Amino acid sequence: MKNKITVALLSGGTSTERDVSISGGNQVFQALSPDRYNVRRYDPLTDIPKLIADASLIDVALIILHGTGGEDGTVQGLLDLLKIPYQSSDPLGSAIAMNKLAAKRLYLQAGIPVPAYMSFNAGGPIDIDGCVDRLGLPIVVKPASGGSSIGMDIVHSKDRLQAAMDKAFALDNAILLEEYIAGTEITGAILGNNALEALPLVEIIPEKNHAFFDYEAKYKKGETREICPARISEPLTEKAKNLAGKAHEALFCKGYSRTDMIVRGDDIYVLETNTIPGMTTESLLPLAAKAAGMDFGQLLDRLIALGLEKHHP
Repeated sequence: MKNKITVALLSGGTSTERDVSISGGNQVFQALSPDRYNVRRYDPLTDIPKLIADASLIDVALIILHGTGGEDGTVQGLLDLLKIPYQSSDPLGSAIAMNKLAAKRLYLQAGIPVPAYMSFNAGGPIDIDGCVDRLGLPIVVKPASGGSSIGMDIVHSKDRLQAAMDKAFALDNAILLEEYIAGTEITGAILGNNALEALPLVEIIPEKNHAFFDYEAKYKKGETREICPARISEPLTEKAKNLAGKAHEALFCKGYSRTDMIVRGDDIYVLETNTIPGMTTESLLPLAAKAAGMDFGQLLDRLIALGLEKHHP
């Protein structure tokens, strides 16, 4: 009988998305087949020394971490040093995707359309009138790094812009202001290291009490309708899947990714790419995988296989 694969399941961590990570880690743990896997759990908040000590016993890691210290390449670099394979992008792709400004520059270089934007560093001069003149209203304000829409706001009047920027600066030394594009929000997941597979698109419709797909809309049941496959035309579907694949490649992603987009008319704009998409029952990647014929356990099997393949191509 084949030996079980020993999996290090990393969840928790130190970021503002710790609770989401713990929830995802718990659900992943429940879904991993005990017949196939010997699962060891680690919380980077407290268990890094234990992970290092156990490295020789571990075949592969599942990183179910989000935000700083988990999705930004930090843990990935440690696992590389420990020679432990893992399912997500390496430190380069992880760090680039986490920094929305770096990602946008690479999107544009790859010919990927993005909303008009401006970036600012803490302590630097900001011309509020100039921002409104260039981007119009509403304006989307967000920290340059981070996820789950934490620190993000949509500003409808010029007099509220400074407060929204201050809120974003409280979480990051760099922020982004983006043109607001009204349209259909979709997300496209990609699986693969070299040969890429695009999963069915998901259409995201937050309840009307949410101005956008914010933290509560993402994680509280009943706050968002998620329709898969997305209700857009076949040509737009193919265009969006192609853009998700181009974004995956432009940011040097490996294993899997999920790219958020806005459809307006016949145009599609890429917003950002997630290198470790959420893995809770409310998450979008498992929904897309289910539409492609993979249940949650099979999706995890695939991710583990991709992690091992990336380490031993």
